[in-house]
Amino acid sequence: MSIQTQMSLAGFVAADPDLHFTSAGAEYVRLRVGVEQWRKEADGSFTKLDPSFHDMVAFESTARELYARFRKGDSFVASGYVHEYEVERDGGSVIKEEFVARKIGHNVNKTAYEVQRRRLAPSPPQSAAEPSDPAIGF
Repeated sequence: MSIQTQMSLAGFVAADPDLHFTSAGAEYVRLRVGVEQWRKEADGSFTKLDPSFHDMVAFESTARELYARFRKGDSFVASGYVHEYEVERDGGSVIKEEFVARKIGHNVNKTAYEVQRRRLAPSPPQSAAEPSDPAIGF
């Protein structure tokens, strides 16, 4: 079986997330995000360029978490897809795109944080009828 993959986007929040509701009452968040750009030089070094800026949207539970946990300046990694759509502008139509985030989290390479794990319920004692397998250690 092959590994399922999705498109990803690593960047930073350029403007605080803006919470909206559909006509059916579902939450969605829109925000501007920045993506750092680098150019590799002939000598192997890298030169930092101006970032590019893009639109991002998230729906329902991802929107709620994004709105609650992210602020301008936060670095993130998101998985999802690019959605292209057409808008009317100045008497013509223009194709625009936005990244639709299905999952999002802070970028661990650029964000200091603590993990708060939930306590698991203690496992029941093992009965004599269920011998452990010493090869796998339980």
